[in-house]
Amino acid sequence: MEQKIDLTVLDQAIKEFGNQEKSLIAILQRAQEIYRYLPQEIFPYLAEKLDIPEARIYGVATFYENFSLERKGKYIFKVCDGTACHVRKSIPILEALRKELGLSETKKTTDDFLFTVETVSCLGACSSAPAVMVNEEIYPTMTPESAVALIKQFKEKN
Repeated sequence: MEQKIDLTVLDQAIKEFGNQEKSLIAILQRAQEIYRYLPQEIFPYLAEKLDIPEARIYGVATFYENFSLERKGKYIFKVCDGTACHVRKSIPILEALRKELGLSETKKTTDDFLFTVETVSCLGACSSAPAVMVNEEIYPTMTPESAVALIKQFKEKN
C-alpha cells in the first residue's frame, strides 16, 4: 500500500520554525507528526529549503531514537517494559499483541499499515502498570486479554 507524500505540508513548519539549521529538529518533529515517520522524500526537500546538506539532516534523523525512518501503522501500540510494568507482566501483553497481529520482534508493522507494536523503556505510568500507549493515549493495568480486545476495538473503527 503506497503512501503519497505531500511535501508542501512541511512548508508551514519551515515558516513557523524558520529556515535555519537550528530549526531542523523542530521541523523533523513536525514532519514525524504529519507522516508518523520520516519518509525518505523529505530529506532532499528539506536540504534544498533549509540549505543544509542532506547527509546532515539524515545524521540528525538517525541520531535521535525518537525519529523513525520506517513507516508505522495508524495505531502505534507502545508496550512499556520499564521496571514496574515488567515485573507486572508486560511481556505477555507484548506477546499477545504480536500474536494477534502476526508480528514479531523484527516485523513491527502490519502489512496494511493499521498497527505497529513496539516496546518503550517507560511511559511514566508506573502506578498503573502494566501500561500500553496507543498513539497518545495511555491504557492502564493491561492484561494480554484486554490488549487483544483493544486491537479488536480499533479494527472495528476501520
